[in-house]
Amino acid sequence: MRLLVLGGTWFVGHAVVTAALDAGWEVTTFNRGTSDPFLEAISSIKGDRHTPEDLVRLTDAGPWDAVVDTSGYVPSNVLAVARALAPVASRYVFMSTLSVYQDWPVKPLNERSEVLYCPPGAGPDYGTDTEDGPTRYGYQKAGCEAAAVAAFGVERTTILRPGVVLGPREYVGRLPWWLRRVAAGGAVLAPGSPGRTIQPVDVRDLAAFTLRTISEQSSGAFNVCAPIGSATFGELLAHCADSTHTDASFTWVPDDFLLGQGVRQWSELPLWRTFDGVWSTDTTASQAAGLRTRPLEQTVRDTWRWLVDSGDIGNHDRAAEIGISREKEAQVLAAWRRSGERSG
Repeated sequence: MRLLVLGGTWFVGHAVVTAALDAGWEVTTFNRGTSDPFLEAISSIKGDRHTPEDLVRLTDAGPWDAVVDTSGYVPSNVLAVARALAPVASRYVFMSTLSVYQDWPVKPLNERSEVLYCPPGAGPDYGTDTEDGPTRYGYQKAGCEAAAVAAFGVERTTILRPGVVLGPREYVGRLPWWLRRVAAGGAVLAPGSPGRTIQPVDVRDLAAFTLRTISEQSSGAFNVCAPIGSATFGELLAHCADSTHTDASFTWVPDDFLLGQGVRQWSELPLWRTFDGVWSTDTTASQAAGLRTRPLEQTVRDTWRWLVDSGDIGNHDRAAEIGISREKEAQVLAAWRRSGERSG
């Protein structure tokens, strides 16, 4: 199997490349070469997906059995890239997101839920951000999905819509932040209820499912998350404590109190968000197509091992957005204790 990965050096792309090599596939990556190369076994083509001349060089290196696009964010660009590759590739797999759904994160979702409208030729300014609803990122990714289908057709296109992806090499820093905070010990501010269910997917399971859709020529859109009810927030933090061998203690503070203290959802306390739809995504289609997800405990343990051995996400822009300061955390915990004293 000859595979082309657009991107392939950071997180999801890295996992797809690694899984493909382990399966004995012949892998080519296409990227600007701004990240460190990581595997000698791949064929690497350096180029910019926004540069027509680079796309010509890329197509000349074909053909491929499949393309996995992990770096497409602007519909007009995805349309140009997919059209260029359509004559030299049998299948196009586009890595999308749950953010393409009109009702995310407010309502539960399945693959039949309404997708945001964005034309396949839209530029980077299409769409708007709303406080608790659709985002420009979601509109753009929806347009990218449409672009992939426009170039390759429905039968030759696979759309993967992961929710939260965790695991080794996670550069966003959500699980790494929790691991590092819990490892530091002491009183840890824990959001909401320990029984709140969560659905993160391990990046390695996402990669394995990506290869499976290629091997079985599975067309259409798939929500790629762990099954509903497979893990809880309390279990996540308990696994962090077990993995880091810490003496941390968790103080669970209700949602309303945290919101009243101005704690930002999703960023200051990673993975915490109060809407009903955040962790209510149906994965029946993905499970039927072969998605298998490992226990969250394994994801947490392996991510901590990576952090200890070589993990460094400080050089990625998105990592700077994650995590509450220790000062603010202490202030919120103190306020929560005072509220209990008053109510007592």
